Amino acid sequence: MVELAPWCRPHAGATATQVAEILMTIPMWMLLGFATWTLLLLMVTVGIYRWIEILLGRKRIGAFRSDQVEGDDWYRRSMRAHANCIENLPVFGAIVLALYASGVSGPAVDRLSMAVLAARVVQSTIHVSHAQTDAFVSVRFSFFCVQLAAFLALIVLIVLHAMHG
Repeated sequence: MVELAPWCRPHAGATATQVAEILMTIPMWMLLGFATWTLLLLMVTVGIYRWIEILLGRKRIGAFRSDQVEGDDWYRRSMRAHANCIENLPVFGAIVLALYASGVSGPAVDRLSMAVLAARVVQSTIHVSHAQTDAFVSVRFSFFCVQLAAFLALIVLIVLHAMHG
């Protein structure tokens, strides 16, 4: 049996559901969802494109250079969408860790965390699936702004809790 840290242990009469809530909060599930989305985006776009090119004999396995932008437009957008996920995943991870360590929770935290993941999925999907006209870039950027606003709101909740808690 795994021994939990003292600050993570449920009280003696805790139900299985209460123990599960202590171990995996909504923000943690959203962080796991963000990581899963990042991997799926890589596999379904970049991975499939590269394997098709390799298996059809159009490219060698070593032909895909990280220091060179090449390939179809949607492939380049897919690479950038994946990089966007990689850039923001640690930020969300740090915020979720701070939420958990500080004990900040509640419906607002849950909704903001869900907004981060939902906005990330929509932003990435728009990035990959549409040529980047001004209209699509504006919509995509709006969903990025939702994520930024949610990140900042979560940080504010952590700081306020630390100042008054």
